[in-house]
Amino acid sequence: MNLKELAAHIAAKFQNHYGRPPRWIVAAPGRVNVIGEHTDYNDGFVLPMAIERYAIMAADSPPRGSVSAQSKITVFDAHFDETATIDITAPVTKGSPKWSNYLRGVLAGFQQRGVKIPALDVAFLSTVPLGGGLSSSAALEVCTATLMEAATGERIDPIEKALLAQQAEHDFAGVPCGIMDQFISALGREDHLLLLDCRTRQTELVPMSDPSVALLVINTNVKHELSGGEYAERRAQCEEAAAKLGVKSLRDVTADQLEQGRARLSEIVFRRARHVIGEIERTVHAAEGIRQNNWPTVGQFMYASHYSLRDDYEVSCAELDAVVEIAEAIGAQGGVYGCRMTGGGFGGCCVALVQAGAAEAITRKIGADYKTKTGIDPTIFSSRPAAGATIIKG
Repeated sequence: MNLKELAAHIAAKFQNHYGRPPRWIVAAPGRVNVIGEHTDYNDGFVLPMAIERYAIMAADSPPRGSVSAQSKITVFDAHFDETATIDITAPVTKGSPKWSNYLRGVLAGFQQRGVKIPALDVAFLSTVPLGGGLSSSAALEVCTATLMEAATGERIDPIEKALLAQQAEHDFAGVPCGIMDQFISALGREDHLLLLDCRTRQTELVPMSDPSVALLVINTNVKHELSGGEYAERRAQCEEAAAKLGVKSLRDVTADQLEQGRARLSEIVFRRARHVIGEIERTVHAAEGIRQNNWPTVGQFMYASHYSLRDDYEVSCAELDAVVEIAEAIGAQGGVYGCRMTGGGFGGCCVALVQAGAAEAITRKIGADYKTKTGIDPTIFSSRPAAGATIIKG
């Protein structure tokens, strides 16, 4: 469903559940990171894109005369047919069901800013795939913040909104995420990618208006359980490299400086740093390639990113590698410019830059060949760069 169809769908769900039409409808997208992996916590650059998959909410004030209803927000999950009730007479705290904590954290953030939270009846659903590394949680957080803006009339700066949503994930979901997911969900613009400097939080919209290209998101439908805290380990290795090279972060190191300081690093820490330094450079160059519609060059940066994540950072897996190998075999002559794993790794999704006219044939080919190689059916969809959070009604 496109956004207009999705809005009609959630309005009907609200009407069916609450017996009246909604006053407000808001949405916020998930995202895919086109390039720039494991650079965020090294003060580097990332290049995400909002995708045409959304968290969407319909809401209205409770009927007058219902005294108890004025003290709570009732949230109906239209997909899983589950309801959460959030008390707003006191500071909002963690609660159940578990998914409600993403909303609770945002509500708490508004309370901390002195905003009076109104009682609401809400219906929501999400078309962002869960567990695929496409930021379903950030979409839900930013969607909740956008509903608060609509319902209270208290508009906040999009960057502040993104930071509020990030804080909600830290405090209420216990996930120490970077800033990328919430930033692209809040600040995305149709037909643009977002080049985000994770050190300064400066953003630059990168036009991607060429209708001849699209991005395919290929969900491997595997997520390997991580043992030994690989994410924390990689982060610590990067910090060790920066300290031994005498800089605040790897953002401050060039490839030449890394080579000059190689003797100070263990082989594994050297390789981790080589990925990060190379990835920051690839991300900046890929953004320039997109500005110039130089798709073959952008594709080569994507492949180089994947090889580095596989070999130097060691966060890929057999299934992600299989998708990239299949995409490479199709090649530019078959309409694939480039492909790479996206997200933290060890499963989840790949992203491929493809000729829009060949997207359907490429989807079929990747799907069939991946099933042959792994025995797993992937989930594949194509997306153009989507708009960020929006108030559809109200």
